[in-house]
Order: sequence, then C-alpha cells, then structure tokens
Amino acid sequence: MARRVLLLGTGHIGRAVAHLLVTAEGEPRYEVAVGDRLVDPELRSLFSDRWFEIDGDDIGSFARRIQGHDIVINALPFHLADTVANAAARAKAHYLDLTEDVSTTRAIRALAEGAPIAFMPQCGLAPGFIGIAGYALSQGFDKLERLHMRVGALPQYPTNALKYNLTWSVDGLINEYVHPCEAIVDGRRIELPALEGYETFALDGVNYEAFNTSGGLGTLAETLEGHVQYLDYKTIRYPGHRDIAKLLLQDFGLAGKRETMKDILQTAIPATEQDVVVVFVTASGLRGGKRTQVSFARKVYAQTWSGMPMTAIQITTASGVCAVMDLFVQGKLPQSGFLRQEQVALTDFLSNRFGRAYEAAAT
Repeated sequence: MARRVLLLGTGHIGRAVAHLLVTAEGEPRYEVAVGDRLVDPELRSLFSDRWFEIDGDDIGSFARRIQGHDIVINALPFHLADTVANAAARAKAHYLDLTEDVSTTRAIRALAEGAPIAFMPQCGLAPGFIGIAGYALSQGFDKLERLHMRVGALPQYPTNALKYNLTWSVDGLINEYVHPCEAIVDGRRIELPALEGYETFALDGVNYEAFNTSGGLGTLAETLEGHVQYLDYKTIRYPGHRDIAKLLLQDFGLAGKRETMKDILQTAIPATEQDVVVVFVTASGLRGGKRTQVSFARKVYAQTWSGMPMTAIQITTASGVCAVMDLFVQGKLPQSGFLRQEQVALTDFLSNRFGRAYEAAAT
C-alpha cells in the first residue's frame, strides 16, 4: 500500500522533491500531496486535487492539513519548522525536514522525546548527507583522532568579487555565517565563531577556501563526543569569498540587520542553475597500529536528473530527503522518536534509488 506523503513547500528544493517522488519507479510507493502559499500553475495542474494553498501559519491550521497523511516533508522556510513539527505530532504523522537551524532542531528533538512517531530533521546536504558520510568514515579506527567535513554549493563559473551565486535559501546562508559553530577540540565539544578557522586546499586541481559555518554537523558532535579528538565542519568557497562576507557581516554590522543583508544578496548576487556541490570528508587515526587516513570526495553537477533539469543543490538535497524517507519506510531506521542522520548507513543510502544520485551525478 502506498504511503500518504504531504510535502509542504514547493520552492527550489520542494519542486525537486515532488518530481522525484511522483516519477520514482519501484518500492516503496508514495501517494503525494503538496501545499504552499504561492500558487504554482504547473504543480497545481500536475497534482490537481492533491495540491492546496497554505492558508495559515499556526499549529492547528497545519495539523488539519497533515491529518490523514502518514509522513510530512517540511520544505518551508526554517522559521516554520517548529510549528509544522508540532502540527505533525498533533496529526500523528512522521516528520522530516531540511533545516540547518540549530535551535529549531533542538526544539524538535524535545518534541520527539517519547513520541510514538518519528522526527528526523536536517535531511538535506549539510546537515544531512555529510553527517551520514562523516560517521561512516569515522568507523573502524582503533583510535579516531580527526574527522574533518567540508561542503560547498558553488557556481561552476564564478564572475563576481564574492565568486558566488545564489543556489539556495538566503536565510539559510545568513544563518550559517552568523551563528556559533559546534566542534570538538582536544576531545571537548565547544562552540567556535562563524567565518573563522580559515584554510585553503585543492581538489582535482581547483583551489578552494573553507571556514567555520553553523549547523552543518547536525548532531554528529554529540554522537562522537568522547570518541574523537578533533571534529569540525566548514563551508567551501572559492578564495576571496570569506573576507568579503566577513566585511559585510562583521565590520559593517549587517549580521544584526538581516533584512538589509538579505536585500543586498538578493539584489546584487544573481542566481545560477549552473552549480556544483563539493563534498570532502577526511578521517584519520590509528588502525591496526598504523596511522591511517581515509577520505570521501564527490563533485555533483547540475544536470537533467530523473527527467528534470536540476541544479546540483536540488539533486543532492532532494535526493537526500527522499532516500532517507525510503530507508525509514523500509524499516532500516527506528520508527519513533528523534532520528539522527548518522543512524543512516552510508552503503544503504548510496544504493538507494534516490541516493544513487550521489554516485551517478558525480564526477
């Protein structure tokens, strides 16, 4: 029997999620309904009586819409995640989302305590897949010393001074640049300032920079505390980006003027559909008495995927949440309470019909 899934939010990522779910072949099967504030004529035509306009932002309004569905995927702006999660609890529907917001995830975790349904936030790229890959690499060491996780959603052809184009949520971008960043240093879980921890590296002959950003670790710092000496997550950009971002947010004080910063980014920085997602993870420590390092690297490019032209961030994020939902429905994850990304086996993810995007769309 098909599982009844309600997708809330049909923006850049939500549209891709909807497409993957309705075009997927094989099991498990899903009966998908979608909802958003804005009317999308194409989706409204495709989903017909399974499309609706969101007409309220309170728990009760969302709960009435969720009622009768088995699973809700929340692809709405992050500030609605707590509300939608509470509505899912009221409607007794399993909950997944794509948020990178740390405080929101903590609220959802508290809600999931002892719940008969499952709550799995942070099912995107970072947090999300990066936690799955990072945890997999951390295993098998006699002594795990370092785990470094790097992710970037970048333009293939940077031309402006920031060497950046908009590829996803502006709110999410600002969040990760201003909020504290979790890490493990000398075996202790601590918080580090965003935009610090600057480093450079090369991958496949391309030079990159990386620096601390918030949210990418998900729950991995808590999971690995006491098992690793150094753990961090950094965002990848082209060299020069960090200094300009720091000038705007810190020296010009725009970190405290979110709407002004949003307006600057949305006005001055064009979007692009020609992007690349870079994933780079390294783990090192002692294995069999020898100092050993293992790495995982992927570059996923914008392309036609599952019959639809998609950006790299659409492919990696939408495939991520769809794959995790498949694995949950197949019983490969706990069926209630708070679920962490690192509970997903990397081998299961990459062999999944959606997760294969990380292999097939990569170079």
